[in-house]
Amino acid sequence: GALAKMVRDGDITGLTSNPTIFEKAIAKSTAYDDALAALVRKGKSPTEITDALMVEDIRGAADVFAPVYARTKGGDGYVSIEVSPVYAADTAMTVREAHRLWRAVARPNLMVKIPATPAGVPAIEQCIADGLNINVTLIFSLRRYDEVMEAYLAGLSRRLDAGRPVARIASVASFFVSRVDSAVDAQLEERCKGVSAEDRRLLERWKGRAAIANAKLAYAAFRQKFSADRFGTLARAGARVQRPLWASTSTKNPEYPDVYYVDALVGPDTVDTMPPATIVAYKDHGHPESRLEQNMEEASRVMANLADAGVDMAEVTRKLEVDGVASFAASFEALVGVVAARREAALVAERTDSKLGSTARSVATAIKALDAGHIGERLWKKDPTLWKADDPAAQTEIAARLGWLDVPRAMRGKVDEMAAFVTEVRGAGFTHAVLCGMGGSSLAPEVFRKTFGVASGFLDLAVLDSTDPAAVLA
Repeated sequence: GALAKMVRDGDITGLTSNPTIFEKAIAKSTAYDDALAALVRKGKSPTEITDALMVEDIRGAADVFAPVYARTKGGDGYVSIEVSPVYAADTAMTVREAHRLWRAVARPNLMVKIPATPAGVPAIEQCIADGLNINVTLIFSLRRYDEVMEAYLAGLSRRLDAGRPVARIASVASFFVSRVDSAVDAQLEERCKGVSAEDRRLLERWKGRAAIANAKLAYAAFRQKFSADRFGTLARAGARVQRPLWASTSTKNPEYPDVYYVDALVGPDTVDTMPPATIVAYKDHGHPESRLEQNMEEASRVMANLADAGVDMAEVTRKLEVDGVASFAASFEALVGVVAARREAALVAERTDSKLGSTARSVATAIKALDAGHIGERLWKKDPTLWKADDPAAQTEIAARLGWLDVPRAMRGKVDEMAAFVTEVRGAGFTHAVLCGMGGSSLAPEVFRKTFGVASGFLDLAVLDSTDPAAVLA
């Protein structure tokens, strides 16, 4: 009910999602467990389950925003879902996936997110021509933004030339903000090393200014592009402008105010996406005033001075685009990995009957404490402080001993080989196997043996967990 309340209160008029958001939501809550278990029972794969959970969420969110969409006659009330970042370099697959998501969600206030990569730009044009609402994401450079606007206009023109309506098509161009400052500030900090105090002072005055200057210049480009005759023809047919959307507006640097970017980027025909904490902060102490077209000369001067300081904005934004796609791809892989682990747990639960008896309450308390400490998440991130919180030397050694976490994934390619070995030893007449070891390497198999028993006709397992000669002899 929290989302619906924010909509009713007028705090937000739309919602966006990406693989990172979903990965955090599914990994850190039990809210998806029932839906996931139902999909497991239907025999769905981890990728199919991931897709179904995202589509269900987005469809439900679109319904929450439907009144906003109706009240604004399609001006607001949109919910965005992202094409899998694994297709970021494949135009045809991006178009195909965008259409699949459009059909799967089946809501008029859906926007499909496509990254502004070289392969993504022609996909954007095609999807606009096909009548889809598109949220263009991961824009960092002015050059790429111009290509995105051109793709939007070209898609609308193709549609109009084909005698198809353009009035209900909506699009936003998501310009990422704070990440630009993070990258530029790091370069300026590097250039400050080994220079005089005066030169350092001159360099530091440009920190925290690149992102807003970049966004202001983008807004100026938007104003120019959509006031030209080319769009005028489309507008007379009912076409909407492709609104600039400011993404990544929470401040990454604690030295900057928490509403630094939001306050600076208020202006007509724009959208600002904020995480919940930034929304709360802006409601408390934000100062809304149209500022985007103020001090435009200063924005150009900032860029010129950054160039003089040796900051290559073309290279900065190129790397941000590459890193952004890679980051979302890694998050998508992590998301599918989380779902795969939950799927395996659900499969085990389906075939396992366990009763904790009098220990149930203490086990529940222990699990709650593990969740509160994010123990599972930290374990999979190979956090050595789980074992030694205040011993850097020990942490270094522990970090080098956590390769066992990768064994399940590494062994997937060995499944056929292991199955063949099982068939071989059964055929040779073996009935028992003895595992000699000590610690986890032997205790874990012993737990598995006691938990799952022995399948009919397969080898039984005995475990010798000792290095004591007398025990070995016995």
